Amino acid sequence: MDRQTNQRRAIRAVFREQSRPLDPREVLLLAGKTAPQLGLATVYRTIKALLAEGFLVPVITPKGSTSYEIAGKSHHHHFHCRHCGKAFEVPGCVGQLARLVPPGFVLEDHELLLYGRCLACREQAVPGKRNRP
Repeated sequence: MDRQTNQRRAIRAVFREQSRPLDPREVLLLAGKTAPQLGLATVYRTIKALLAEGFLVPVITPKGSTSYEIAGKSHHHHFHCRHCGKAFEVPGCVGQLARLVPPGFVLEDHELLLYGRCLACREQAVPGKRNRP
């Protein structure tokens, strides 16, 4: 039975609005703005239910923790900000990775993770000035 509570609606809305992988604590912070009674246990239970129904898919982060994003998106990769720890989507793919595989091997899938500093963290480094990489 799918219970569409205010809390579950708030969590779904956060994933749709953010359009990037979110960890459970980020979900709590963002969804808590419209569902103030929301707790971390409810976030975890709801994420588990949304995974089971196919609304979300897991995204493994560099530190081994898991974030989640909406399922069914076109092929893409992720950018991980080393400063704030947030993950962001990178559309598309570099392609032609099969040529990097050793002779006789068969490439079946791949993941590409970019690291650096997101725009917000770059701007915090020197207030009022956009910092160049």
